[in-house]
Amino acid sequence: MTKTNKAATLKITQVKSVIGAPADQRATVRALGLKRINDTVVQTDTPAIRGMVFKVKHLVKVEED
Repeated sequence: MTKTNKAATLKITQVKSVIGAPADQRATVRALGLKRINDTVVQTDTPAIRGMVFKVKHLVKVEED
């Protein structure tokens, strides 16, 4: 039996539109890999990704895997 080191991941879903949001927040949502409402991506749980999510926390929903 081998033990695998599985990296922690975050499941990020866009729940609100970026229309009317500042350009830097629109760019952050796009950089996370989200394109439209209800789009979901899985990202590794790193400080950089956490910071991006914090910046747009009002536009996305995050679940820890």
